[in-house]
Amino acid sequence: MPDRREFLKASSLAGGALALGVSPLAGLEGAGREIGRTAAPAPRGTGSPTRRIRLLILGGTGFIGPYQVRYAVERGHEVTIFNRGRSAPGLFEGVEELTGDRAAGELDALRGRRWDAVIDNSASRSDAPDWVRDSAGLLRDQADQYLFISTRSVFRDLSAVPATVDAPLLTPETTPGWSEGRPYTYGLAKALAEGEALRAFGERTTIVRPGLIVGPDDDTDRFTYWPVRIERGGEILAPGDPENDRIQVIDVRDLCEWVVRLCEDRVHGTFMGVGPENGRSMAEFLYGIAAVTRNPLSWSWVPREFLAEQGFRPYQEMPVWRPPTPGFEGFARFDLSREVAAGLTFRSLADTTAATLEYHHSRPPERRASLRAGASAEREAAVLAAWHAHLRSAAR
Repeated sequence: MPDRREFLKASSLAGGALALGVSPLAGLEGAGREIGRTAAPAPRGTGSPTRRIRLLILGGTGFIGPYQVRYAVERGHEVTIFNRGRSAPGLFEGVEELTGDRAAGELDALRGRRWDAVIDNSASRSDAPDWVRDSAGLLRDQADQYLFISTRSVFRDLSAVPATVDAPLLTPETTPGWSEGRPYTYGLAKALAEGEALRAFGERTTIVRPGLIVGPDDDTDRFTYWPVRIERGGEILAPGDPENDRIQVIDVRDLCEWVVRLCEDRVHGTFMGVGPENGRSMAEFLYGIAAVTRNPLSWSWVPREFLAEQGFRPYQEMPVWRPPTPGFEGFARFDLSREVAAGLTFRSLADTTAATLEYHHSRPPERRASLRAGASAEREAAVLAAWHAHLRSAAR
């Protein structure tokens, strides 16, 4: 993989330049942009499906659901979606729509039917265990496979490197800040929901634990912050350690296409939904995004300790970035051998970035001007000014 070696070499040179106070784009910008132009996307699931299936998707009109529906229809499957019928009725031509409300226990539309597989896109709600208990309990004799979309947040300890799906999960007893009578936290709710799926379907259960799901149609702006910020150019605050802070996310298209193939192939078990296979350093992540943009820019790498003093938090003011602090050393260092063997593929960062920017620029002007994640331009500028003042003071 000569392109990757050249990229890592360029990133390493940039790190050394930073230590010397030289702009990291000196000698790097051209290399990064060339790689961005020549890198080929990872292959989609190739070939015809191993079988045609009757697929039930619980949800289907939110962020990830439409990608599952369209891909399944494209591959010739008979698709039924079940939801409240409020978000986008009639969105998919030729797709059967059943109406009900899991929050209210209204599941009658599912009774007396038969499907080969079910994909459950339970929302990030504290009552997710109840939703899964009711739907999986009803469908256990009406479907052969139940695929539950969970989350990386179910883990209570990710200190092992590499991390795997076998890391310990949150329980009511081990969830920080939770006590009886309070709503479940997001991670605990998903962990308990996994248990409900397993209780109903046993060995016929498939669990997929995505990390941050990114790409076009992501309305949270957590990944979108970086392509939009980098596209704007200028001096960019880059958080943490360029080489040792790692990133593993998942493009919505890679995730959704894979889960449909897991149903086609009757693959059961528990899997991570993150990537790419070996992760990316923060430098590769940011410089890779920059390769898709055109405006002049420079980087200022600021240590996490200084950012903490300024009130800049991982996953908040600095989205996507999660430094390997105690308990999170393996957060972005998952061994994905099991997932790759089960058919998970990864498209290029350039593909994800370009599609994200295209989506962002298609939004109304007021939405483009108000991202829901990341630091404002004013806050970023203030922290950069404080960082440069700190460097000047330290040099005296």
